[in-house]
Amino acid sequence: MRQIGFIGVGIMGKSMVRNLMKAGYELHIYARTKAKVEDVISEGAVFHETIADCVKGRDAVITIVGFPQDVEEVYFDSGNILDSADKGAYLIDMTTTSPMLAEKLYEEGTKRGLHVLDAPVTGGDTGAKAGTLTILVGGDKADYEACLPLFEAMGTNINYEGKAGCGQHCKLANQIMIAGALSGVCEAVTYAKEKGLDMDTFLRSVSTGAAGSRQLDLYGPKIIAEDYAPGFFIKHFIKDMKLALIEANKSGIDLDVLSQVLANYEELEAEGCGDLGTQALIKYYDEEHRCAVEE
Repeated sequence: MRQIGFIGVGIMGKSMVRNLMKAGYELHIYARTKAKVEDVISEGAVFHETIADCVKGRDAVITIVGFPQDVEEVYFDSGNILDSADKGAYLIDMTTTSPMLAEKLYEEGTKRGLHVLDAPVTGGDTGAKAGTLTILVGGDKADYEACLPLFEAMGTNINYEGKAGCGQHCKLANQIMIAGALSGVCEAVTYAKEKGLDMDTFLRSVSTGAAGSRQLDLYGPKIIAEDYAPGFFIKHFIKDMKLALIEANKSGIDLDVLSQVLANYEELEAEGCGDLGTQALIKYYDEEHRCAVEE
């Protein structure tokens, strides 16, 4: 397995492409705007003008796009991945998307003699750059094992979660935990600031105790510095939380914390914050620094 098609060369995708090339794979990429991927082209990735050309002749095809409708488009639209992939190829969707869509893709791909895995990731842009992503894989175990070298080029915590769709279920559970943890960080920072604590000292004091968390380590300093550059977009996190609530509702589970955090983020998105990083949740607690909606 040497030739890889890659669709979704964005904030995380670029680093994943680079790490795959470092591991010796030949990368073929597609992007709507070639100018946005000139850097990875100059580093050795082969650019294609169409998805079909990117996919044909590849041993595996990896996708990491934005929303479920994007997954539908790149896989199911006429002339796209399912129509163009060689029989026997491995199709790996690393987008966080609907478990039902992952099952649909698996079923349709299997009918065509393709090996389909859902393999969403967590670790953000930092993990993508470092090649330390957590990768959550659903599908046939034999296909997971065949693709393990690919996953090892991009991540370090790689786990087989079960049948098709289980990778997505694990990722949604992960996002539920992040929603609560990051909300807690923002509320604590708001409280500490209001009470006049030195914020650098505050972060140093709580980071190694029982309140310590990955969200605090990653985003606490950025929140203090008012750095809202996206490692993971608010608009994409909103999508993930909605998917989790849909699945929870189907099972009759009440997720009150997730529902509240989603409502807070949706309010910020309505005010123009959708393209900021998830740490911009702190703006919900600061009336003076809300986002301005672009006219």
